Amino acid sequence: MKVVEPEFIRNAVLIGHTQSGKTSLAESMFFVSGMIARLGKTAEGNTVMDFEPEEVKKQSSISTAIGYADWKKSRINVLDTPGDVNFFSESINCLKVVDFAILVVCAASGVEVQTEKAWDAIEKFSIPRVVFVNKMDRERADYKSSLKEVEEIFKIKPVLVQLPIGQESSFKGVIDLFTMKAYVYPDDFSGKGKEQALPNDLAGEAESLRNSMIESIVEVEDALMEKYLEGQHIADEDLYRALRTGICQGKLTPVLFGSAFKNIGIDLLLDFAAQAAPTPMDHVDLVGKRADSDQEIVRKCSPNEPFCGVVFKSIVDPFAGKLTIFRVFSGRLPSDSNMLNSTRAQKERTGQIYKLFGKKQEAAEAAVCGDIVAVAKQKVTETGDMLCDEREAIVLKIIEFPTPLLSFAVQPKTKADEDKISTAIQKILEEDKTLELRRDQETKELILSGMGQGHLEITVERMKRKFGVEVTLKSPKIPYRETVTAKVKYVQGKYKRQTGGRGQYGDAVVDIEPLSKGQGVEFVDKVVGGAIPRNFIPSVEKGIREAAQKGILAGYPVVDFEVALVDGSYHDVDSSDMAFQIAGSMAFKKAVEQARPVLLEPIMVIEVMAPEDSTGDVMGDLNGRRARILGMDRKGKHTLIKAQVPLAEVLTYEPSLRSLTAGKGSFAIEFSHYEEVPSHVAQKVIDEYKKAKGQEEQKD
Repeated sequence: MKVVEPEFIRNAVLIGHTQSGKTSLAESMFFVSGMIARLGKTAEGNTVMDFEPEEVKKQSSISTAIGYADWKKSRINVLDTPGDVNFFSESINCLKVVDFAILVVCAASGVEVQTEKAWDAIEKFSIPRVVFVNKMDRERADYKSSLKEVEEIFKIKPVLVQLPIGQESSFKGVIDLFTMKAYVYPDDFSGKGKEQALPNDLAGEAESLRNSMIESIVEVEDALMEKYLEGQHIADEDLYRALRTGICQGKLTPVLFGSAFKNIGIDLLLDFAAQAAPTPMDHVDLVGKRADSDQEIVRKCSPNEPFCGVVFKSIVDPFAGKLTIFRVFSGRLPSDSNMLNSTRAQKERTGQIYKLFGKKQEAAEAAVCGDIVAVAKQKVTETGDMLCDEREAIVLKIIEFPTPLLSFAVQPKTKADEDKISTAIQKILEEDKTLELRRDQETKELILSGMGQGHLEITVERMKRKFGVEVTLKSPKIPYRETVTAKVKYVQGKYKRQTGGRGQYGDAVVDIEPLSKGQGVEFVDKVVGGAIPRNFIPSVEKGIREAAQKGILAGYPVVDFEVALVDGSYHDVDSSDMAFQIAGSMAFKKAVEQARPVLLEPIMVIEVMAPEDSTGDVMGDLNGRRARILGMDRKGKHTLIKAQVPLAEVLTYEPSLRSLTAGKGSFAIEFSHYEEVPSHVAQKVIDEYKKAKGQEEQKD
C-alpha cells in the first residue's frame, strides 16, 4: 500500500449518542468512496466496522473500529466509536489522536445525553469539530429543532454550509451553500447526487444562509473581513482556507446534513473533509520530556522529526496474538525496524506495519506522521504507551483511563474455568484498560470492575468466546465496617490453661473509646508498675489488632477506636507471647460488646444525568435507595442530580436507571465515607451473617 503524506491525511472520529448512525455513516463513506462494493447494514450484521460477534448480536458498536476512505487525493482515516455509555471511554480516548471530530446528531432525536458528553469531551480537549445531522429521512426528523438544541445546549452559533432539501420521507438532497448548487439523490442508494438548479421555494433561504455563512467565515481573517466589507468578491478557495482556520481554532462549527441509510449527502461530506477539515499538519505540537531528564522537547508533524507515536487501542486474539494500534505524531517508521517504548523503557521490534480496514489488515511500507497504523506481536507495549525513536526518546502521557463505576464478583463455573480465569482476564485487560481486576483480601472474592453492567456482561461473553472460560457475575459483598459508640473502662481478658506440663497464662485489662471517622485503630500503653512485662505488651497489641479484623456483630473489621492497655498480670513460668495475644483478643471482644457496637456502610457520591421528563422518577427511585439529595442543576435538556447513597443500594443501579430514563440516563459514582447503618437494615445484615456462620459450623 502506498504511503500518503501528512498534508493529504484526514483523521476523523465519528462520535455521538448510540443509535445516531455513526457506523452506518462510516459504511456509507466507504461505499461512496469505492472502498467497498456492497453497502452493509448494522441490522444485518455485515458492516465493515461492527465485526465483533458481540456487536453483530447487539447491533451496536461496543469498541472503536478503524477504516479509511481514499477520496480526491486525500486519505480520510475514520474512527467509528461506540455511543453506549458502557463503552464511551473509548470514544473519549480517540479524541486525543484525531485531528477533528464529526459529531453525529440524529435529526429525529436531536441532542441526547451522550451527544452532550461527546461535546463536553470535544470542548475539554479543544478538538476541532463538525456537526453532521444524520437520519434526515426518518419520521419526525426536524433539522431546525436539532439545530436549535445544538445552539442552545452547546452555546454556539453553528455555521450551516448546507441546506437540506426536504425532510422525513421528502428528504432527497442538499444545497451546497458554497457553490449554491442543489444535489438531488435517486432512490437507488447509490449515493450519486445529481446537480440541479436550486428549488424555487428554497432559493431565498439558501441565499440568506450563504450570506450568514460568509459573514461567520470572514470574521476569522481580518483581510477577508475588509474585502467583504468593501463589497469585493471572495474566492471559494479563500473561504475554504478561512473556514479551515476557524475550525482548527474552534471558532467555527460547520453543520452538514444527510442520511447514511439512503446514502444522501455522503459524497459532499467527503468533499468537505478533503477541502476544509484540519490535517495532521494543523494538529498542535506534542510537548513532552526527555526520557533521561526533565528537559522539555517538542515534536512537530513532520517526516523530518524523530519518530513518535501513541498507542490508543490494542486487540488481543488468542490465536493471532496482540495487535497494537497507534497514531504517528512525528517522523516516519519503516516496517521491520526498531523503536523504543519510552513509557516502559524497553525496546520493541515493529515487524510488518499494517493499515486497518475493519477487521482486515493491509500491509504498508511505512508509517508516516499523521497516519494511524498497527503492528503485531509487541512484547511489552500496551494501550496508552508512547513509542519513539530510541535515539530521541520522548515521554508523554496522552491517554488516561476513567475509574470503573461498577463491580461484580467473578465466579468460575467449573474447576477448569477456575484454573484459567486469571490468565483469560489478564488478556482481556490488555485489550480494555477500563477494566480492573483485584482480589478482595477481606471477602476473598475476585472482583471485576468496569464502566457498567453491560460492559461487564460483554467482557464475560468475550472471555467465553476468545478463551473458553465461563464465569458468572454476582453482586460483590459490601465491605461493611464495625465501630464502637461508647467509652468503656477496665475490661479484663484473662487466658489461663493448665495441661499437665507448662501452662499458658495471660491477663490484660483495657479501656476502649470511639474515635472520629477515619482515624483508624490506636493502641495506647498505660501500664504502670510492671503489671505486665514490657516484652509482652506488643503481644497484647497484636492480639487486639488481629481481633479487630473480625468484629462481633457481623464479622467485619472494627475501625475508629482507641484501646488502652491499663493493667494486667503475668506468671513467671506460664506467661508467653501467645497467651498475651489471646488475652488481648479476649479483652478487646468483651470491651466491644459493652461499648455499644454499630455497623457502618460505605456511602457513595453519585451524579445522575437524567432527561427532564424523567427527573421525578429518578428522584423517587433515589429516595427509595436511602439517598440524600445534595443538589440539582439543569444541563441542556437534562437534569444533573448529585446525592449521597449507600453502596448497598446502587450495586444494580444501572439497569434501573436505564429503565426509568428509556436508556437516556447516565451516572458516575465514587466513594465518600462510612456511615452508621440504620438499625433495621443492620439487623438484616447481622442475621444473614449469623445464619451463614451457623451453616459453616454445621458443615464442620
